[in-house]
Amino acid sequence: MKSTVTSTAILMLGLVWVPATQAQDARQFPATLAGHALLPAASFVPAPGDAPSAVKISGKFTGAGRNDKVGSVEGTSFISDKAAPRKTGISLPFEGQPVQGFSGIKSLGNGEFLVLTDNGFGSKADSSDALLKFHRLKVDWTGGKIERSQTVFLSDPDRKVPFPIALEGSDRRYLTGADFDIESIQQIGDTLWFGDEFGPYLIATDLQGRVKAVHDTKLGGKVVRSPDHHTVRMPAVPGAVVFEARRSRGYEGMAAAKDGKFLYPLMEGPLWDAEAKAWETAGGREYLRVLEFDVQKAEWTGRSWKYRLEVNGNNIGDFNMIDANTGLIIERDNGEGVEAQACNGPARTDCFNVPAKFKRIYKIDLSQVDEGGFVKKVGYIDLMDIADPDKKAKQGHASGKFSFPFVTIEDVDVVDAQHIVVGNDNNLPFSTGRTIGKNDDNELILLRVPEFLAAK
Repeated sequence: MKSTVTSTAILMLGLVWVPATQAQDARQFPATLAGHALLPAASFVPAPGDAPSAVKISGKFTGAGRNDKVGSVEGTSFISDKAAPRKTGISLPFEGQPVQGFSGIKSLGNGEFLVLTDNGFGSKADSSDALLKFHRLKVDWTGGKIERSQTVFLSDPDRKVPFPIALEGSDRRYLTGADFDIESIQQIGDTLWFGDEFGPYLIATDLQGRVKAVHDTKLGGKVVRSPDHHTVRMPAVPGAVVFEARRSRGYEGMAAAKDGKFLYPLMEGPLWDAEAKAWETAGGREYLRVLEFDVQKAEWTGRSWKYRLEVNGNNIGDFNMIDANTGLIIERDNGEGVEAQACNGPARTDCFNVPAKFKRIYKIDLSQVDEGGFVKKVGYIDLMDIADPDKKAKQGHASGKFSFPFVTIEDVDVVDAQHIVVGNDNNLPFSTGRTIGKNDDNELILLRVPEFLAAK
């Protein structure tokens, strides 16, 4: 399926047409580390008292079979078939629920943030005992500490989810990583909105995490589905199964309009072009879809934009608006670790086989699109090239520089006119991008980027 921003839509939105070459012209802006705070990787919270006993221990299904023995299998970092698995020092299963990697963030002001825990342990199949949840954090940038003041677990007591959930027979019906993969969070009034990768779906809850509605994705008037959408069925015999989104490439980021009228969910991967029998590309470059959802009407507007990836195979990590027209998008490769510790030879466990090279935050402008419907990339900051003249880094400082070399960087939001916050998903217990042999902590960094935020 193909969809572009039509000339009519451009007139309605007050958009400006720009040449394709100009839309791709983005320059690097400087970033200075203004604060660095850590939440240890081994941070856990008990399951709710009224939750089934099945979720009191999490991570039981991450191996070839069920494993109920707490702490019996050490995690390893394995990011590609070119990498050697490196031990992380933390073992599964866990007593309780991991706070672990943050896959969405919203700044609340005064050093407080809403953060979203990733769905579980890497896939739908192994996450049926991982409860979906979000947290309220208070960050002490001076002391480098993160305090968790509240945790809210998502649930479906009113049976709004249109398919059987993992904890279907329970009273509160808590949701797990086998039900949804929530990757982005927005609060509009008394409703929380979550972008999901599995369906992909938009999920609305109240402030206590109770589901109010689940919305299918629509583009061009048709439902967009992944192989994990509840209506997709495997055939009884080998044959075609039709869907449009790659598994786990639904909504990774989702911005909200500053006036709260619209949501802008962003796909992590390109959609399938049935006519071309290939993933969507333009000029040989993959692109992603930004869709528009009317919050008051609770329906898709039919408008969309295209975001061109700088390198095929890159992923996006998060998306939040700066103002009415501009926003921040994390674009990253799938490497982890710094080049200084690269193997430069056969894969080994004492070095980084696939080091991080492309970890950027782009500023985009939805009001400026080229003739193909692609948003303008105004500029970017390089998360592998952050100035740290005052040695604010708690770890990762080297020769006046600081880097953020994680495989999954999934949090970015504006803090004020000069600063943004960035965070990682530490994939507990499967990532060692900072220190070989040690699982990554949950890190939040405060970056001073006034030129970047003011750029046009």
